[in-house]
Amino acid sequence: MNRRNLLKASMALAAYGSVSASGLYAARALAAAADGEIEHFDFAELQAHAKKLAGKGYVSNKQVLPPVLADMTPLQFNAIRYDPNHSLWKDVHGQLDVHFFHVGMGFKTPVRMYSVDPQNKQAREVHFRHDLFNYESSGIDKNLVKGDLGFAGFKLFKAPEIAINDVVSFLGASYFRAVDSNKQYGLSARGLAIDSYAKRQEEFPDFTKFWFETPDKNATRFVVYALLDSPSATGAYRFDIDCQAGQVVMEIDAHINARTDIQQLGISPMTSMFSCGTHERRMCDTIHPQIHDSDRLSMWRGNGEWICRPLNNPAKPQFSAFADTDPKGFGLVQSDHEFSSYQDTVVWYSRRPSLWVEPITAWGEGEVSLLELPTTGETMDNIVVFWTPKTPVKAGDSMNYGYKLFLSPLPPVSTPLAQVHATRSGMGGFLEGWAPGEHYPKTWARRFAVDFNGGGLDRLPEGTGIEPIVTVTHGKVQDFNILVLPDIKGYRVTFDWVPDSDSVEPVEMRMFIRTGDRTLSETWMYQYFPPAPDRRKYP
Repeated sequence: MNRRNLLKASMALAAYGSVSASGLYAARALAAAADGEIEHFDFAELQAHAKKLAGKGYVSNKQVLPPVLADMTPLQFNAIRYDPNHSLWKDVHGQLDVHFFHVGMGFKTPVRMYSVDPQNKQAREVHFRHDLFNYESSGIDKNLVKGDLGFAGFKLFKAPEIAINDVVSFLGASYFRAVDSNKQYGLSARGLAIDSYAKRQEEFPDFTKFWFETPDKNATRFVVYALLDSPSATGAYRFDIDCQAGQVVMEIDAHINARTDIQQLGISPMTSMFSCGTHERRMCDTIHPQIHDSDRLSMWRGNGEWICRPLNNPAKPQFSAFADTDPKGFGLVQSDHEFSSYQDTVVWYSRRPSLWVEPITAWGEGEVSLLELPTTGETMDNIVVFWTPKTPVKAGDSMNYGYKLFLSPLPPVSTPLAQVHATRSGMGGFLEGWAPGEHYPKTWARRFAVDFNGGGLDRLPEGTGIEPIVTVTHGKVQDFNILVLPDIKGYRVTFDWVPDSDSVEPVEMRMFIRTGDRTLSETWMYQYFPPAPDRRKYP
């Protein structure tokens, strides 16, 4: 499988409907949807099984689907509805429930689902069967769908919107998503990333089995276990999922085993889309001022420094690595939730959640890795972020990573200093207020404007001297301006970048503001791509 085929299939996720099975506390409930033989299950045994599996050769369980399913359109796939009368915990009559996805299109790997009684650790498989789904609106003849095909994934529901609006979805490879208070899916998390930017072809591990602990009637948290499998690794995962009113919080315990040497292991990966924004207008020739699921990578480093790195839609793939030791957190942020910034009434970018990772075990030395791919539109995810351990991963290695994921409008933590509010870029070489005047500037330059607010900037005494500290990897910066922005209770720093050579290598920029010896803001980091020398001119 390759990235683009997987993403095409995943486009069906947003509109797909419901699923089901039954409670596990009584024989009557066991017989409803969980119809397999009784098996013993606990997480320690799953960890041991995953480790043993890593010592064996990989065997793909991808199946050949009948043409009626393999050739489905996204509309047909979305139209196959799970019958909510068969939901997994319908007989519990509680706060939580589970629905499953039908296999089809690019979702060919059968995912096995199990219902678990947490009291006696008994589990039974929920097998695929026709009566779990409604095919009427899909145009699919269910009589052509034969055998136990398994499921493609699942959705989670929580009262008061059980069987109405799902809050978490697992579908495709090891991808999963969740909504926040805005009730809009956006970027995706993943169980594991392998060789996303390496000499070998990227690998997409699969969650192949899930176990769901049947909750008490008044329970408000999901507990889900998963087995991960791929040619290079296996894994045993525990998800404790808390679907709160304003956010979804997942506590994840991941035990990973390497089958082979792995060039680039990605822990807690996340995938998003950035087509264009306030600083990157190359692909914004539409009626929409901005098009993105996320606009920045935010990092809270182990040494306490906060970094804001605006995202790009580059002309060619770009990979950036930010070395760290025991990071306090990182994530992809959708910082702007104003409708006017997007003018979008179809997919609602103004409602997209942010995703924040908080390590809860010591992650040691490594780097936050950022992969930015070119995209011509909004239908393909082109941003990947993950943690890469410094120590090379060898066949036979086992690793444990504990972390929390927060899917919410903004991350749950922020710097006490001023934050980057927005980044803008455009023509330089002229005085502000004279753009560009009666004639174009004689000297080509690129202007950057970085807005800061918060952190008490609005309470600084009048006349406080603010100094921007800027470094660039090549070229030079000049023509600084510091402007008061009352509307955001902050300041704007503008400067021009001027080339000092014909190099078209990316310019790595870094800036923060201070007064005297006192740092006032988080660190802004940016990657600028200079045009070719023959394009560094105005009309």
